[in-house]
Amino acid sequence: MRHQKKPNIYLEIERLLQYGLQKQLIEMVDADYARNALLHLFELNGVESFPHPPEEQLDTPTPILENMLDYAVITGLIEEDTVTERDLFDSKIMNTIVPRPSEVIRQFYEDYRDSPIKATSTFYQLSKDSQYIRTNRIAKNVHWYSKTEYGDLEMTINLSKPEKDPKAIAAAKANPSLAYPKCLLCKENVGYAGRLDHPARDQHRIIPVNLEGENWYMQYSPYVYYNEHAIILSEYHRPMTISHEGFDRLLHFTEQFPHYFIGSNADLPIVGGSILSHDHFQGGHHEFPMAKAEIQEKVHINGYRDLTIGIVNWPMSVLRLRGKNRKRLTELANKILTSWRGYTDRDVALVHETDGEPHNTITPIARMRGDQFELDLVLRNNRTSAKHPMGIFHPHEEVHHIKKENIGLIEVMGLAVLPGRLVDEMEKLASYIEDQHLDRALHDEVVAKHVPWAKKVIKKHRSLSKDQLRDTLRHEIGVAFSTVLEHAGVFKQDEAGQQAFRRFINQVTN
Repeated sequence: MRHQKKPNIYLEIERLLQYGLQKQLIEMVDADYARNALLHLFELNGVESFPHPPEEQLDTPTPILENMLDYAVITGLIEEDTVTERDLFDSKIMNTIVPRPSEVIRQFYEDYRDSPIKATSTFYQLSKDSQYIRTNRIAKNVHWYSKTEYGDLEMTINLSKPEKDPKAIAAAKANPSLAYPKCLLCKENVGYAGRLDHPARDQHRIIPVNLEGENWYMQYSPYVYYNEHAIILSEYHRPMTISHEGFDRLLHFTEQFPHYFIGSNADLPIVGGSILSHDHFQGGHHEFPMAKAEIQEKVHINGYRDLTIGIVNWPMSVLRLRGKNRKRLTELANKILTSWRGYTDRDVALVHETDGEPHNTITPIARMRGDQFELDLVLRNNRTSAKHPMGIFHPHEEVHHIKKENIGLIEVMGLAVLPGRLVDEMEKLASYIEDQHLDRALHDEVVAKHVPWAKKVIKKHRSLSKDQLRDTLRHEIGVAFSTVLEHAGVFKQDEAGQQAFRRFINQVTN
């Protein structure tokens, strides 16, 4: 806890009401209602005269919330002063000044009548103003671009997610039978109070979206990695599946929100996302490096002369389909998916199944390109081997010092989500290089894994000044990430790999 002195909770309540009015989370007629809700939450009876807060314009309620949380700790409303318990309580505080779900949905579709851009940007701002998206933590993330042969790749080091405290971990182990909500993506999370092993969602709001006659919902990720980082989730808690129906839904979404991309993680372990138990997509108002990549070779598939089809200049294996009729795109996408599910090419280590276990699937990404629909199909395979136990088409051991986690949808598109450990590790590595004691780093367990890579960087960039060193290390992390993506590509960038890619396309044609 930051302060021993008990904050003036009545002043903080008035400050929060002022913030809510400024951000248009509440109207003046809501002030008494919201104040009473806060009094109830803090187990207060009120005072004869409430203090007048100083005039202030805050981008985030964090300074107010921190004082309120300190008060809650001192008075025993928060049992233990941990990040987990503070997060559970501050969501309840913010929910007192956030509109009900029906009001948020009504406002969204009123804005949508003006434009989809207005609707999503207003909803996104609400998600930030309500502290559902914790902008104060996201601001800690490190972000830069690295120029590579595939264009400028985006790098981000994730410093925003707090580590779970031991009490929360113990609670998760002690309550394995709790199954409500069934997962973090279920629609029932709206307004859920949370518990030590499940985050609070008191101020969480979602927007219903019809996709091909089925109810889906749109929300924003609490820890956004890019502008308007949205999650589009099925009404039903069912496993993720890449399918004809899924392609239809992706393109139907872009028809309704043409300023957004939308994509799906693959539906198999290793090449899939972290939550395969609930059917969902990710989208947002952001152009990823892969979207900027050009078609390097056009191809023709019999019966689809009305579509533009090509191999994308990208480290992974990507087929791009483009046309004005979205149903034609989904028809061809399903044809490609069906062919790929059963495709084996042992010359390039591709095997589609082992003892009945499937290995081939697709990561699809959809967007509008002017008046045309565009669908990228990234070919994936999750087979392992003795040499590559984490995956043959997965980051190989030589790049594990940078990235060894799964390559999901966001990374596929060219945005690396890198572990927070890299910040301290790169700073320490730079110090060894500056002092010309890189060999000593071999005996430092924190940075020893980076030394072989660092020696290559030094050899590549001779006579680096101290001012250039850290920028160069960042740049080379991006180059290493392009290698990570090449490892995840099922058809390599050499001639043999590209010939194998064409063999697969010929099978689709035939």
